[in-house]
Order: sequence, then C-alpha cells, then structure tokens
Amino acid sequence: MTTAEELPAPSRIVQEHLAAAGIDSIIRVLPDSARTAALAASAIGCEVGAIANSLVLTADGEPILVMTSGAHRVDLTALAQSVRADAVAMASPAVVREATGQAIGGVAPVGHPAPLRTYLDEALRDYDEVWTAGGTPHTVMPLTFAQLSSLTGGEVIRVA
Repeated sequence: MTTAEELPAPSRIVQEHLAAAGIDSIIRVLPDSARTAALAASAIGCEVGAIANSLVLTADGEPILVMTSGAHRVDLTALAQSVRADAVAMASPAVVREATGQAIGGVAPVGHPAPLRTYLDEALRDYDEVWTAGGTPHTVMPLTFAQLSSLTGGEVIRVA
C-alpha cells in the first residue's frame, strides 16, 4: 500500500482535503493510467458506471466541475439547461490545469487552488461506492455518493 508521503504531490493535496473533511478514503496508485472510465473500471474491478468522471467544462466562460457516471456521455445541451447556462463547452487542457492544478484524466473532486462550482450526475446515486480520480491519471479513490456530495457541495443534476 502506498503511504501518503509516497503519493504524487497533487494526490497528497487531495488526501489532505479528505482528512480535513473527516473522510477516511485511501488514494490508490494504479500501475497503469486510468484516463478513461473503461480503463479505471478494468483496473479497479468495478462497473464502468461506478466511475465518477471529472469533467472540467466552461459554463458561460466560467470553469465548472461535473462529476458524471462513466456509464454514459454528457449531453451538453441537457447539461447547459441543468446548470442554467447559455453555453457549455469542454475546457481546454490549459483551463483544466489552471482551474484544478491537475491534469486531464486525473482531476479529483477536490484539491484545486480554489473551489469550483460542482455538479454531480444523479446516476452516481445508483452505486454504493463510486471511484474518482485522485489527482493524477494513475490515482483513484473510493467514496460513497454521500461522501462525494458532502466533500464537493455539488448540486445533483441530470447530465444525459
């Protein structure tokens, strides 16, 4: 098992946020990248729908974080309606890095330089345990939906 000191720097920051929130979840380092929901599910041994993809998008130009089930794709039109925005688009890698301090494929729900307005896919409620990135494409962590909701303060919405 990887100790907190052995985690990559972005994951150590995420672990600190978990501890501060009183959440006892251990960030795991995977031998291979978990940049996609399918890769993560295969490495972890869970259903692809239990993977909580972290998508950084822009809503009317402002970065937002959408945690969505790996079982489906986000419908940007439905998402724009759910987040009450005129326009929603995928954020560029530079915007993702600036807003989160983390790389695409490894964005955790917390550990960002400043809190992001966060939305949670209602489909994630269907799983006893969801898996999120832990700050890098090689790190993951298990959370309950209640923990994810409490940790992020995210609004539960329909994304597909």
